[in-house]
Amino acid sequence: MLNEEFAHFVKPRDTPEQNFLVADQLFSRRVETLEMRPITACTLDTPIFEAAQRMAAAKVSCLFVTDAEGTIVGYCTDITLRDSVIAQRLDANRPVADVLATPLVTVNSGAFVYEAILKMFQTKTRYLLVEREGEFLGFLSRNKLLSDLAQSPFMFIQAVKLAQSTHELKRRWDQVPEIVQQLLGRGVKSEIVNQVITAVADAIALKVIDNVLAEHGPAPARFVFMVLGSEGRQEQTLVTDQDNAIIYEDKANEQRELVRAYFLRFAEAVSDQLNHIGLHYCTGGFMAKNPKWTHSLSHWKRNYQEWLRESNPENVMRFATFFDCRYLYGDESIMDELQAFLHQELQKPSERFFRFMAQNALQYEPPLTFLRNIRTFVQGTQKVFDLKRTMTPIVDLVRVYALQHQIFRTNTGERLALLRERGVFREKEYQELLQAYYYLMGMRLHKQATQLLKDRTSPTNYVDPTTLTQVEQVTLKEIFKVIQDFQLKIKVGFTKSF
Repeated sequence: MLNEEFAHFVKPRDTPEQNFLVADQLFSRRVETLEMRPITACTLDTPIFEAAQRMAAAKVSCLFVTDAEGTIVGYCTDITLRDSVIAQRLDANRPVADVLATPLVTVNSGAFVYEAILKMFQTKTRYLLVEREGEFLGFLSRNKLLSDLAQSPFMFIQAVKLAQSTHELKRRWDQVPEIVQQLLGRGVKSEIVNQVITAVADAIALKVIDNVLAEHGPAPARFVFMVLGSEGRQEQTLVTDQDNAIIYEDKANEQRELVRAYFLRFAEAVSDQLNHIGLHYCTGGFMAKNPKWTHSLSHWKRNYQEWLRESNPENVMRFATFFDCRYLYGDESIMDELQAFLHQELQKPSERFFRFMAQNALQYEPPLTFLRNIRTFVQGTQKVFDLKRTMTPIVDLVRVYALQHQIFRTNTGERLALLRERGVFREKEYQELLQAYYYLMGMRLHKQATQLLKDRTSPTNYVDPTTLTQVEQVTLKEIFKVIQDFQLKIKVGFTKSF
């Protein structure tokens, strides 16, 4: 009974603290249905002591600050007063502008509650301004939201953020399959489950980065730690590895080697800790600890130029990986500058580049035979197909169109929505691709969670068609046909072949 392998015989399976779905309203309620706090504000020239008095009178922990025109330009919190005023022995008669906190983070009133909480975690903010048609309705406090939704995946994410050791982070990551199984079991959409997994992985990575910076000392230059691939697209599954890179600001010649040496040591320490926790090393080497992927901003610009101008299958694969990049930690302005540079480069005609990108999207064909059966291959004692490879063409073809139309969002679903808005995809095409992609994603997540929790085996992307219901098999065949049709569209549009 003490052995974890047999503990489930005597331990209740759904104890309250393990039920991550008590708060179903997370996924069905809109922000506008929540009780918002009214906005309490002061002007930039308000003395700090008077700002604190207003906060006390209104019983709020966040006071918003406006400019002369009444536009909110920042905020002041209890923590601001503690860290920037009391701890620094700052004169409380000075204007609140001297301790102003930024940036402001907003959420649309029509967003779902889970989207608001994820935004809080992703931006590290404790307060969200709620807006509708350009007007602010009030604000939300993260602590209040989480206390109202005590038994939810987001309280779990908060627990990850408060973890004190690598051992505790590893234990939390090991609990993720159970959260995934519960979410899917209650009908939560697979794209939401993806976001929950990504939010946990992000919280773990941020905690590790902070810990390594504390051990190694402050960075010698401004930098960005970015994530790539499925993590960059916020589409992580339970079979996930590290995909990351570092961009640091350009330094004078005499400092370059010292700066580079620091970031390589830093990257190796981060990568080693993530691997220990369960976010394993990338087998393809797309990690910041690889000297190829930790460079100055000017070097990164040259990388993108080379991949665009010297188009070949290898360079196109690298570009595809690094186009799906997302800011995680550091100075975001560095990444903004890189994206602005890339925007300019993509203005130049590059038919050869897009032809190779299209060919990359055509390398994996859906496993459908001429007689409309599911094509399999032998893996061990089973005949299976690879779910990941089946989904890859959708990711790749959507990326090609995103590149062509200068869409820098990384998530496949978001890219599809923007492409529909711009008329690239008709409504029917958009719905077919979106539903196909997330149906496959849901099947993939369910399969992996089952392997980990019930079969107690390492998760894979392989599925034996004979284990599926007739309805599932028919649905898959229709999805494979949808993918084939869109691959034909890519062939005709970009490679001029049929």
